[in-house]
Amino acid sequence: MTMQMTDTQALAFQAVLSQAATLTEEMLERLLPAPDLAVGEAMRYATLSGGKRLRAFFVVETATMFSVPKVQSARVAAAVEMVHAYSLIHDDLPAMDDDDLRRGKPTVHKRWDEATAILAGDALQTLAFEILTSQQTAPDPQVRLRLIQHLAECSGLAGMVGGQALDIAAESSATPLDLAAITELQARKTGALIRFSVEAGAIMGKSDRSAFATYAADLGLAFQIQDDILDVTGSAEMTGKAVGKDADAGKATFVSLLGLDGAQTRAAELVESACAALAPYGAAAENLRRAAQFVVSRRA
Repeated sequence: MTMQMTDTQALAFQAVLSQAATLTEEMLERLLPAPDLAVGEAMRYATLSGGKRLRAFFVVETATMFSVPKVQSARVAAAVEMVHAYSLIHDDLPAMDDDDLRRGKPTVHKRWDEATAILAGDALQTLAFEILTSQQTAPDPQVRLRLIQHLAECSGLAGMVGGQALDIAAESSATPLDLAAITELQARKTGALIRFSVEAGAIMGKSDRSAFATYAADLGLAFQIQDDILDVTGSAEMTGKAVGKDADAGKATFVSLLGLDGAQTRAAELVESACAALAPYGAAAENLRRAAQFVVSRRA
């Protein structure tokens, strides 16, 4: 397995990614509130403003491997995208990362105000869990409970929120984070929601999740390393958000700790490890292998 895809493979994967994005966006259009209030409009603005829909892809793709109906996986994919959108709204706030630009557009608190941004994020989070409670998402109540529990774990203090808290604490710490600490931070802040997305299909398919958990852990870390690389090598025009902020703030990143070449090497190693974890699924997991390669070759 090489890190680079051929042009044909890349085009084939982009088509699969686009299909999952379209499926998810159609479901989001159905599930998001009407823009009658500013909060509803802000929820739609943040969630329907583009993006790769990579987390949604993982939900749909792994669910397909277990013959889960598309309407069910699309609902879970939409819920994940709502949680992701909520996290970005809050992450961009002045009290957090204080960003003015997201996906090339004004962030929610810049487009409206901070109160609207906070409420829109809160509403997206709660709507995501409401979706998971529905029989339309999964007929089996035990499956619904497992989805709710796992998303709560991955998005809460043990996952994404905890990782964000560690990141904020690190900014005021007199001692920069070492490699082990930043790996733990990013496994929670970025990796946890990816882990839920990858494992959701196996939960819906009532199957063993261990191989997917290993794949997701390696992939989530590779994803963050590529983000750190793009913060150094990319531009705002390329990524759709401000770059160079971590270096300006003196924050420890995988690039600052490993160097650019070392970070790229580590990302490639993680892709190899992630793909190896999928060996029990053979050709059925080929799109997941391509996704791992895409994660470290993306430019945004």
